[in-house]
Amino acid sequence: MSTIVAVPSCFPGGLDANMGMHFGHCDIYTIAEIEDGMVVAYRTLETVPHHHGGCMAPVEHLAKHGVKVLLAGGMGMRPLMACQQLGIDVQFAGNFPTVGAALKAYAEGRLQNFTSDFTCGGGHHHG
Repeated sequence: MSTIVAVPSCFPGGLDANMGMHFGHCDIYTIAEIEDGMVVAYRTLETVPHHHGGCMAPVEHLAKHGVKVLLAGGMGMRPLMACQQLGIDVQFAGNFPTVGAALKAYAEGRLQNFTSDFTCGGGHHHG
């Protein structure tokens, strides 16, 4: 069984792209399908503006596209709570420079749950 994982990414997205370190302000999402500890497919997904539903809009957008896991470097408390409500597991991946490195760490079980300790105010970046 595969898992659909979203990674906030810098344009143009993909495995070699830099991670977009703040979930709500990334250029694009890389959506990967992880099966048996490996990336078996990936694609990109456009972001949606915040003004269409505030900080809930990006979370709902990912949920509509089947995302079950989000790898993030930074996000606010409201979108974190929204992910939890919609059944999206958020993992902290702020220590990885590229989308591919973050996905590899996730597939190997090396990430930790994204807790309120990692949240930030709107627009601030973790580094």
